[in-house]
This record gives sequence, structure tokens and C-alpha cells, in this order.
Amino acid sequence: MEKRELIYEGKAKRLFTTDDADLLISEFKDDLTAFNGEKKSSEAGKGALNNKISTELFKLLADNGIQSHFIKMLDDNHMLHKRTNVILIEVIVRNIATGSLSKNLGIQDGTVLPFTLVEFDYKNDALGDPKLNDQHALILGLVKYQDELDKLRRMAREINDILKPYFATKGLNLVDFKLEFGKDSSGNIILIDEISPDNCRFWDMVSGEKMDKDRFRQGLGGLKMAYEEVLNRILNK
Repeated sequence: MEKRELIYEGKAKRLFTTDDADLLISEFKDDLTAFNGEKKSSEAGKGALNNKISTELFKLLADNGIQSHFIKMLDDNHMLHKRTNVILIEVIVRNIATGSLSKNLGIQDGTVLPFTLVEFDYKNDALGDPKLNDQHALILGLVKYQDELDKLRRMAREINDILKPYFATKGLNLVDFKLEFGKDSSGNIILIDEISPDNCRFWDMVSGEKMDKDRFRQGLGGLKMAYEEVLNRILNK
């Protein structure tokens, strides 16, 4: 399967058509962005690490009944997957308070939440990805029906119920993460995009060390080493 026309370029991936209208190829980039694109850099090998991590996690989720766009990893930086109609809602799943949740609501950083929090953001860079409630999502036409929003929440919690204990066995706290969803050719809502340290927060359960893109956001350094460590723990079955 070969990539053909470039149809989209985002912060972390390029998207190409293939000779099959129902399949696309994502190229994982080494670019790094934070704060809605205000901070930019790159890290050689970062894209390949995210592709490999996402591949393993999509396989794990598939084994546990979660449908996604994933077909297979083609090489270090390329993934073959289904074409979907993207739902322009970022689904944020939080187990521990940090980042914007602590900043906006005054919850002390590192507080374990009494239950898993699921939030919606509008996937719109020009507006800074603002928070959404259900009525906003329906008014904007991001989905047609309330039950679709309910399904996004339900799937997000199911994914968390798989990933949180899985990462605990790897000595990592799954602090929070962002999910994206789309509709396949049959209209089914499925998981898309990636699951990697670019859109998850992982804290080492012993040292508390951050093993994700916060190392770039906060200028901590050692980002590639942290991503490599996450992949090594995943592969160490």
C-alpha cells in the first residue's frame, strides 16, 4: 500500500490517500507543538515512537472489544487505517487533576479525582479548542443526536477502564488523555487518531517523573528518552 495525495497536515501527522478509497495512511511527524501551537520544536525519532506506541495500544484495545480505525503499522513512521468522518470533539479523560483542570478550577495538582472525569473540547485551533457542553455540541452540529454524545462518553470510560490498569502494571499512572473519534463508512463511531505520550500524561508510579509531552511543555528535557521508556515498558510483556 503506497501513499498518494496529501489531503491534510496537522501538528503531529500528515494524512495521505491510497489506491483504496476507504483507507488512508498517516505519517507521524517529529514536530512538537504546545499551547495551541505557540511553542514549537522537533525531536528526531519522536514520530516513530508515537506510531509504535499507538500501534501496540490500538491492538490492546481491539483485543478488549474497542473498535478503531487502525489496520496496521506499515513502517516506523506510517500507519494504515480506515478513512472516517472526523467528529470535531476532543474527548478528555481525567483520573488525576493537573494542567488546565488544576489551573481553571483550583484543584491541587496531583489530586486523585473521586471519579473519572470526561470532558469535551471543540476541535478548532482558531478558537483555541474551547470547552463544550452537550448543548454546544448539538447547536454546532458536531453530532446529530444526544445519544452520540452519550456513546462518546461511554467509549471513553471503557477505554480508560482498559488502559488505566494496563499502565499500572507497567508502573505508570495514566493521569489524563485525549481521544478522538470518527464515523466509518457504515456510520459506526470508532476510535481514531493516536494514543501516545503526545496526548496522554503518564507519571511514574514510584518517582512521579513525567513521561509525556509535559517534558516539552515545561522545558524539562529528555522527551525522547521518556517516550522510549514508555514504549519499552509496553513491549516488556
